Amino acid sequence: MSQLALPLRLEDHAVFASFWPAGNESLVAFLIDLAATGRGPGCWLWGRAATGKSHLLQALCERLGDQSIYLPMQDLQATSPEILDGLASREFICLDDIHAVAKQPQWEAALFHLYNSVSDAKSVLIVSADSAPRDSGFELPDLKSRLSLLPAFHLRTMSEADRQKALQLRASHRGLELPNETARYLITRSKRDMASLYALLDKLDAEALVAKRRLTVPFVKGVIGA
Repeated sequence: MSQLALPLRLEDHAVFASFWPAGNESLVAFLIDLAATGRGPGCWLWGRAATGKSHLLQALCERLGDQSIYLPMQDLQATSPEILDGLASREFICLDDIHAVAKQPQWEAALFHLYNSVSDAKSVLIVSADSAPRDSGFELPDLKSRLSLLPAFHLRTMSEADRQKALQLRASHRGLELPNETARYLITRSKRDMASLYALLDKLDAEALVAKRRLTVPFVKGVIGA
């Protein structure tokens, strides 16, 4: 099963401990319980970009280890749908950005076959998308009906206060101290989506390590030039 040997590595920061729930507590609790018990119907996570869908799917896989597999469909859509063959041998299958292969007949047929195989094997399917199941764009009626059976969770967009807390939690998880003043400065001087903020934090982490400096506002100004 070559598809199970794909070189897909999880991000080292993508764990439950580094995820700020921001109104998504019921979903986080559902996934943690799913990982602990190994039982459940799976689920459909949906929301805007950078709301934490990939983080949560990868956190679930990190918790489950070899029982699970994570596939980023946005990155794999140019490959053959045969990559899904045999995935039901894993206990948990996480498909990120499943909407990326909607309206592609071969992919939709492969997903329908995967869903049935997962059901027969009593495995668990967890997917993420940018919209609710009814608006996902899939055209194969049987596939749409199957996917609509998955419990759906809508990830909320973070407020500015939550973005600050999420950024500080990520920094803490990396062993960094991010003072309130510095966190507020970053949020007002950079792109406001969390993916961009996390990427900036990665850059600051590397620069601070080299310079042996703390993440103060003056230091950050010097790095990002703002």
